[in-house]
Amino acid sequence: MPTDNPTSERIGHLEGVAATLRAARELDGTDRLAHLRRQFHLPAGRQGRRIYLCGHSLGLQPRGVAAIIAEVLDDWRSLAVSAHFDANRPWFSYHEEVAEGLAELAGAGRSEVVAMNSLTVNLHLMMASFYRPEGKRRRILIEAGAFPSDRYAVDSHIAWHGFEADAVRLDISPRNGEWALRSDDIIDTIERHADELALVLLPGVQYLSGQALDMAGIAEACRRHDIRFGLDLAHAIGNLPLQLHDWDVDFAVWCSYKYLNAGPGAVAGCFVHERWARADLSRLAGWWGQDKRRRFAMEPEFHAMPGAEGWQLSNPSILGLAPLIVSLALFRQAGIRQLHAKSRKLTGFLEQLITAWLIEEIEIITPQARGCQLSLRLRGGRQRARRVFEALAEGDIMADWREPDIIRLAPVPLYNRFQDIYRAVDVLRRAVDTTRR
Repeated sequence: MPTDNPTSERIGHLEGVAATLRAARELDGTDRLAHLRRQFHLPAGRQGRRIYLCGHSLGLQPRGVAAIIAEVLDDWRSLAVSAHFDANRPWFSYHEEVAEGLAELAGAGRSEVVAMNSLTVNLHLMMASFYRPEGKRRRILIEAGAFPSDRYAVDSHIAWHGFEADAVRLDISPRNGEWALRSDDIIDTIERHADELALVLLPGVQYLSGQALDMAGIAEACRRHDIRFGLDLAHAIGNLPLQLHDWDVDFAVWCSYKYLNAGPGAVAGCFVHERWARADLSRLAGWWGQDKRRRFAMEPEFHAMPGAEGWQLSNPSILGLAPLIVSLALFRQAGIRQLHAKSRKLTGFLEQLITAWLIEEIEIITPQARGCQLSLRLRGGRQRARRVFEALAEGDIMADWREPDIIRLAPVPLYNRFQDIYRAVDVLRRAVDTTRR
């Protein structure tokens, strides 16, 4: 994972000159991915378009979505049930339309990924197979500040096996006074509790701080001790280059409505390493995970599809999958590494401006190992921070608030510009000045 400081990079010719609107425009002028912005609908504001820095919560709608939704509706209208096999994109195999694109973003083989369900449903399915407490090995390592849904899932599985969650769950926190987890602390915790751990479940990118964890290093530590390792990639897929297969991760789950731009409640995704493709694992089964060559034989015996598809339960929502086809085509056009390079520059530019203009007023809690997100804390307490957040919204800057006092900004390289960053920090500066009085 990247650990260098992007503020030390030469971003265009910005180094050594004032971070001005003119510099931002020049950076946009040399951006080879700038044309992708035109492929998205930008939300309207009070004075033109809003500056949208909320892609870590909900990605913008690609312009091609309306047409592909219309295609599905037309197939439903004209073909009805026959569309399962006779549509241009048959519904029976519709989830396969996105497998290759998801595999590229996950750094996985095509058979190792599947689009299905929602993130938390997929997490429950994975834990049913990969959390198998036995003897002393019954503990689950998660971060103390995990996204609540992950914590609920973990605690419910612990209870399902008849244990007390507080006794079995092993929480890891940043050190006192710090916001980021240290990789050495995570790996040391794994080493010290190796004979107790049945599962390690961590995020690829921590949702609150924006920290990108050392997924490869943690996976290596888990492999040394034969501990199952799972990832929540809600804030990582489509944000960072991933190599789940090569890192030897056991499983991963993600949603598709953030950086993957598939719309609210879109069909989520799942990765299962190929070494488990035909393993005799316990699982919660459903008929869409049945070998598709026998699915309509209606046999009472379950014969799982090899690979990640064997964990499917039911046929997916076609309307919920269709936008993902459009979005993944844009990722393939741009390339995740090229997008990440732009992301580093955009987020570095944001950091430069905040540091130059607001260093006495704002604490950036996001470390250098990160994706396209900066999380900010305003000096002066929650009430002032909330007033600043509301002033951003009034200035047509769409940011994100997380309790107790954190403002999250996500410059997404598919549709954000350097000029957006300049304008956002200019509004932020004026809001901070106003609340100082």
